[in-house]
Amino acid sequence: MSSESHKHSVQRVQTGVRIEKRILKVAKGLAEYLDMSLGDLLEGVLLHSFEGKTPFEPATLQRISTLKDLYGLTLTASDAHQLFEARGEHENS
Repeated sequence: MSSESHKHSVQRVQTGVRIEKRILKVAKGLAEYLDMSLGDLLEGVLLHSFEGKTPFEPATLQRISTLKDLYGLTLTASDAHQLFEARGEHENS
């Protein structure tokens, strides 16, 4: 059976999403490591999360840990929904 039979046609839209700077750096680094686009990475993570599944193998989690150290990302899942922008910070800072 060909992998073509498992592909799904989708309609993608361009969006402007604001995201914490270091999280984006880690995500971009991971996408590059996995040789995929950032959009493909995010779609995969979200689809796995929607089903309560982990999207990453242990080796990939180790790479994420390395990228987090490299970019100084100390935020964890427990920090979700607790983040705020400091007054006066700009999009491109």
